[in-house]
Amino acid sequence: MFTGIVQGIATVITAELKNQFMQLTLELPDNHTDNLQTGASIAVNGTCLTITAFDGNRVQFDLIMETLRVTNLGTLQAGSKVNFERAARFGDEIGGHLLSGHVHTQATICQIEQPQDNRIIWFEAEPELMKYILPKGFVALNGCSLTIGEVENNRFNVYLIPETLTVTTFGAASVGTKINLEVDSQTQAVVDTVERYMQQKEA
Repeated sequence: MFTGIVQGIATVITAELKNQFMQLTLELPDNHTDNLQTGASIAVNGTCLTITAFDGNRVQFDLIMETLRVTNLGTLQAGSKVNFERAARFGDEIGGHLLSGHVHTQATICQIEQPQDNRIIWFEAEPELMKYILPKGFVALNGCSLTIGEVENNRFNVYLIPETLTVTTFGAASVGTKINLEVDSQTQAVVDTVERYMQQKEA
């Protein structure tokens, strides 16, 4: 499990794409390499990946076809920057909201507003997922736990403070960028339960 509190930005060293398979190597900041283990989980742009090998501050992962299909990791190249969060441990403070690291889809940045000391980013998402995107609810975008602002049809926005822009890749994001999206599991459970109840009531 993860908290959605991105711990920093990692650099892609290699992204060897084969036939619907990728071997990805990242370089983590030196202060985030304690107790690395093969088989441990790290969220990369919000996607839960398993460490297959590591050497110092370099960690390697294997990405299979479903991960490449659903997420933006298949577009990574050497030099790309990604958000990362190491798996939460029992007793850790949950500063964001609980995430599984199972990305639902990709949303596209469609507009960026830049008022003083703020950044408002608008995203366009698949219509069938918008029922889980509610004003003041939670959403995970590239692994970052964020509060939803306004919702309009198949668009929604988030408000980012300078600290978020510094610690995550959102500081360099631009219109057209594809962002991994994981809806809040509790919101999804409530919406789906109400839908099933209403369908049974109408039957």
